[in-house]
Amino acid sequence: QVQLVESGGDSVQAGGSLRLSCVPSQRPYSRSVYAWFRQAPGKEREFVAMIRSRGGSEFYADSVKGRFTISRDNPKNTVYLQMNSLKPEDTAVYYCAVGVRYESDQRAYEDWGQGTQVTVAS
Repeated sequence: QVQLVESGGDSVQAGGSLRLSCVPSQRPYSRSVYAWFRQAPGKEREFVAMIRSRGGSEFYADSVKGRFTISRDNPKNTVYLQMNSLKPEDTAVYYCAVGVRYESDQRAYEDWGQGTQVTVAS
């Protein structure tokens, strides 16, 4: 089991930027897929973005496409989510997850972090 630790959540004004980080406790299987999900108050957890551990093949939810960027730094064993042009509707707890299937369905992911809060004020 891989433990994931997210950081970088904060409160910002609309239009601002944040960068979230996710550090796994160990290097997952080389063909792993990392993903970010989010859950707003009173809503279901939803997919945000994913990337293959080998790099490339980024995929985004339509709601964040063009504003968010997922990336990974292999030497640092860290996955990032750069969030620009933030909107109040981006307010949520953001979770990092790792799995072995390249899917946006959260059921495909085996290990999850505890989440980091992002709050965007209008």
